[in-house]
Amino acid sequence: MKAQENKMLLKAFTLQELLVVLTIIGILVLLAVPTFNGIFITTYSTEAKLQLKHLYELQSSYQRLKFQYTEDFNALGFETPKTIHQGGEAKYTYSIVKADRNDFIARAEAIEDFDGDGQLNIWEINKDGKVSEVVPD
Repeated sequence: MKAQENKMLLKAFTLQELLVVLTIIGILVLLAVPTFNGIFITTYSTEAKLQLKHLYELQSSYQRLKFQYTEDFNALGFETPKTIHQGGEAKYTYSIVKADRNDFIARAEAIEDFDGDGQLNIWEINKDGKVSEVVPD
C-alpha cells in the first residue's frame, strides 16, 4: 500500500527554487527599467511635436487669410490640451512666443522632468514648420 502512495505523490518546486527564480526575474526587470524610461520620453516628445505641427497648420491658414500671424489661440481655433494637473493627459503646456506680420514661434514646455536630470524639455516650431528641441531632456 505504501508503494502505491509514494507513486501518487506529485512533484513540485521547493521554496528555495521559487525564490531563486523570483530573484532572477527581479534582476531582469531592474535591468529593463531604464530602457522603458527612454521609450516614455520619446512618446512624450511625440505629443509635443504633433501639437506644434497642428499649431503650425493653424498659423499658416490664419496667415493666408489675415496676412499676419497671431498669438491668440481662440483666433486660431486651437484648444490647448489639458495637462495631467488639470485632469487631462498632456505632458506639455503650449504657448506662442512670437507672432507678428512675418514670423511666429510656438513653444511646448514639459510640465515635469521626465528623466530626472533637472531640466524640463522644450520644443519649438517656426513659420517654416521646422520643429527643434530647444532644451533636451
